[in-house]
Amino acid sequence: MSDIKDFKDLQIWQKGMDIAEKCYLLTKTFPKEELYGMVQQIRRSSVSIPANIAEGYGRRKNIW
Repeated sequence: MSDIKDFKDLQIWQKGMDIAEKCYLLTKTFPKEELYGMVQQIRRSSVSIPANIAEGYGRRKNIW
């Protein structure tokens, strides 16, 4: 098992970033009229996955 020095070392964070990247690529193909509707919601929700993991890691690190 490797040492985890940063949240970026967590596999779940890396997978979350992969999801976010794929969502951005996918939503590029959506119609322009969805830019401020569905596209924005999908992008924000996908980015929240790794962001919440990083935030939780930071809280845990400060407690211990």
